[in-house]
Amino acid sequence: DRHPSTLTSINGMALLLKQMGKKEEALPLYKEALAGRRETLGDQHPDTLNSISNMAVLLDEMGNQEEALPLYKEALAARRETLGDRHPSTLTLISNMAGLLAGMGNQEEA
Repeated sequence: DRHPSTLTSINGMALLLKQMGKKEEALPLYKEALAGRRETLGDQHPDTLNSISNMAVLLDEMGNQEEALPLYKEALAARRETLGDRHPSTLTLISNMAGLLAGMGNQEEA
């Protein structure tokens, strides 16, 4: 089901699993929510951007920085475009991405 409320529930379940430390179980739900939101809401919708960010954070926490980085970059570009550089969501994403880059040893880009 691709209804926005269903996708919100799927995303919420993934978040709960992640918070419980069940990251491997959360991953397919985050993927499902992200795919559904891209399809039904579009790439620039705030819910889709949240799903992109959620997926990037999870992948980063799971040690998959190479997979997380393009998602961080996509979300950051879209948030800057839709919300501006000073919006709290944009600033949080900048901080998360800087942490990822620093963790990858890329101090200059961070």
